[in-house]
Amino acid sequence: MLVRLIYASRVHPDLTPSDIDHILARSHANNARDGVTGALCYTGGVFLQCLEGGRRAVNEVYHRIAGDPRHTDPAILSFSEIVAREFGDWAMGYVAHTADNRALFLKYCPLPQFDPYTMSAASVEALLQELMGVARWRTAR
Repeated sequence: MLVRLIYASRVHPDLTPSDIDHILARSHANNARDGVTGALCYTGGVFLQCLEGGRRAVNEVYHRIAGDPRHTDPAILSFSEIVAREFGDWAMGYVAHTADNRALFLKYCPLPQFDPYTMSAASVEALLQELMGVARWRTAR
């Protein structure tokens, strides 16, 4: 059975760009090995991530992330069974908050700044769908 889990977490204040690169590299390697696909969005000190794959694998990845000290306040925003993956070709895509996609973030968020904790599951899923077109995909599978 395939599932999709979308969560948000706050970023540890000491996180550096090289930490993000390390997270993406490890995610790509681990996810490719475990059959997990997804996308990571980082903006305003917040991670928004979508994980797709088998239920056990996705849960294991999420629990590993929740225990990572680079994340605080992890919150599952959406968890559902799915028929097919949206990010099937990617072990981990990456989207940064830029001036070009700022309007997309605000389109779905009820606040003037991006805060996935305040968004509905449907809004988070719609945002991720739109971001797929403007994402800077780090590594193809």
